[in-house]
Amino acid sequence: MATLKAIRRRVASVRNIQQITKAMKMVSAARLRRAQEAAFAVRPYAEKLEAVLQNLATQGQALAHPLLIAREEKNIDLLLVTSDRGLCGGFNANLIRAAEGFIREHAGQSVTLALVGRRGYDHFKRRSVPLAEHHINLFGRLTPALAHEIGSRMSQRLIKGQSDSAYVLYARFRSTLVQVLTLDRILPIVAKERSGTQAAVEYLYEPQPQELLESLLARYVDMLIYRAMVESVASEHGARMTAMENATNNAVDMIGRLTLEMNRARQAGITRELLEIVSTSEALKG
Repeated sequence: MATLKAIRRRVASVRNIQQITKAMKMVSAARLRRAQEAAFAVRPYAEKLEAVLQNLATQGQALAHPLLIAREEKNIDLLLVTSDRGLCGGFNANLIRAAEGFIREHAGQSVTLALVGRRGYDHFKRRSVPLAEHHINLFGRLTPALAHEIGSRMSQRLIKGQSDSAYVLYARFRSTLVQVLTLDRILPIVAKERSGTQAAVEYLYEPQPQELLESLLARYVDMLIYRAMVESVASEHGARMTAMENATNNAVDMIGRLTLEMNRARQAGITRELLEIVSTSEALKG
């Protein structure tokens, strides 16, 4: 059995850890509220813009553009959005595992990674996977300007024939406890099959259709990437909040077990001292 002094030192250490995890949970809860509002605000705009682009994609003959042309996937770009910090449970590990699964599924093709977040970069920089670009030490400050920068490079790679498609892998925020791994295809934009009751929407264009299409395509790509970023930030804070809450509860349980062990050690020490006193007293009487 550990000594009483060692147990007390361990209890004090666990209490310090409990204070840290409790504080981190409160910080993540405050940041989650803002990140969640940002994610929910982006969704309606992104969904409506996607609906417009889907309608335009069905008019492939009338509106031709390299970003609307599906081709055989030989070279694939994958944007992986992770976090810069750890202590968020299996958030980053699940994303990295999904990215590795995507690479294995496309073993016959060339997959080039674009990484947002230090955790993903630290993992893949030591592996034989081509890296197009990486953005680290952002600490949740993911801006539309960064999304536009990444989207422009991905679009140019596809237009120049350096890639045939582009995907983004991120964690979609559903709740504090649930973050859904999501793989979205960014480029090329391919029309989805419509049900029999749905019909394509006819638009009136101002200015010229081709000019408007160029602008909408750029906005669409930027919005998909930015939505993935804000969803990932909200998911990160939700995962960290849950992980820190579990760590705090575990610390409480451990303090309870250590306190019980400490009381047993103290009682054993008192009993031993009493036995020594009684034994000494009996020896003196004899």
